[in-house]
Amino acid sequence: MTTFGFIGSGHIGSQLARLLVARGHDVVMSNSRDPQTLSGLIAELGPHARAASPAEAAAAAEIAVVTIPLKAIDSVPVEPLAGKVVIDTNNYYPARDGQIPELDDESTTTAELLQRHLPTSKVVKAFNHIMAAQLTTDGQPAGTPDRRALAVVGDDADARARVAALVDSFGFDPVEVSPLSEGWRIQRDTPGYVARHTAASLTDALARARRYRDM
Repeated sequence: MTTFGFIGSGHIGSQLARLLVARGHDVVMSNSRDPQTLSGLIAELGPHARAASPAEAAAAAEIAVVTIPLKAIDSVPVEPLAGKVVIDTNNYYPARDGQIPELDDESTTTAELLQRHLPTSKVVKAFNHIMAAQLTTDGQPAGTPDRRALAVVGDDADARARVAALVDSFGFDPVEVSPLSEGWRIQRDTPGYVARHTAASLTDALARARRYRDM
């Protein structure tokens, strides 16, 4: 079993934590406030969960999950995540995050911003294009006809494979994409974003995606 450290414990983070503890993994949850503010969630998650500071969660993690507003990624601990797989669930919402020129002119992507902040970590984009509630309702056993698919985007093949295996364990068909810079293909307003797709139709949706400037 693996220890997952969460930087952020909102809708997506708490849903992923529920899936993980149900499969016997340990989770260390954190947020931008005091760990005691997570007492209700920890009580629900049970003995496989504990609350900590972001730095402590990062240090404890074998795999980390960054699931915070994009505008706050500079607060993600760097040194404790060196060499580790870091799952990035973030999306860019200007109304929430403010205008980020590099994303507005599409010279980079959300996951590349996190990768730049964590230069020695292995960032993998995942779980950013499904409604949080559906993470615990839409999973199905492997081999189920029309099983829902989720994209897993990253540079490092081993890191992608680890996250893809996790996606499969949650009940979804993983569709691997590389390099990390291709993560824009599953950002908001693209054909694959929040829509339900099988592996075949998600692959097609990724291919049909267009940059905002070309929409």
